[in-house]
Amino acid sequence: MTNFNYLKLTRSKRIRYLKHTQKNRDYIVFLHGFMSDLEGKKPKTFLNFAKKKKFGFLSLEYSGHGKSSGKFINGNISKWTNETKLLIRKIVKKNNIILVGSSMGAWISLNQFKFFKKQIKGFLGIGSAPEFLDGLMWNKFSLKQKKEIKKNGIIQLKHGDYEYPITHQLIKDGRKNKIFNKKIYNDLNVTMVHGNKDNSVPVIYSKKVLKIFKNAKKKLIVVKNGDHSLSSPKWLNLLKKELMLIIN
Repeated sequence: MTNFNYLKLTRSKRIRYLKHTQKNRDYIVFLHGFMSDLEGKKPKTFLNFAKKKKFGFLSLEYSGHGKSSGKFINGNISKWTNETKLLIRKIVKKNNIILVGSSMGAWISLNQFKFFKKQIKGFLGIGSAPEFLDGLMWNKFSLKQKKEIKKNGIIQLKHGDYEYPITHQLIKDGRKNKIFNKKIYNDLNVTMVHGNKDNSVPVIYSKKVLKIFKNAKKKLIVVKNGDHSLSSPKWLNLLKKELMLIIN
């Protein structure tokens, strides 16, 4: 049984999160992907890893995701970035951070550098997808889809077995959160892990993330036959191994 916590941000808004508290230890902060939650294998895998290795741990569900309050269609990168910042300040406090970002979570992770630059000591990206709203959605929309989203403010986007409600405000907010034009000079370990059979996000996104870091020890692992989520036991073991190398 996983013990979830809730942080009340306003009278009507609360964020569900998972934590493991360790005094004066580095914290692993896991940030999940677009329309994901804390019920998957990765958050629990990293929580158990943190407990076993005596690290602190934090993971949250952004508003409109999982059991956190709010509607998904009202959320955007700026809001989810800010909620993550508030939770880190509340739970991690002044301890050092190793960020683990899955898909969109890598974008949210990169946004944390402007708040916690000195505290962040490592970053593991999994199928990283910064700036995906323009690169993988808007730029691939047909003229008909672009007209529809501008007129109605929303479009239902089919991807595989899923349907995503994509709002115009979400796309526009993504443009305020550009990250590939930034430079990060921190001296830290940065590892990108990306499946070569990822049908959602091309490997080029992980390569672009590595270019942002100018002084980091950088590594790209392209997983043979790996999918977007990398959640099988074999791939989760690989992620844990790479996380341990980042920490050491």
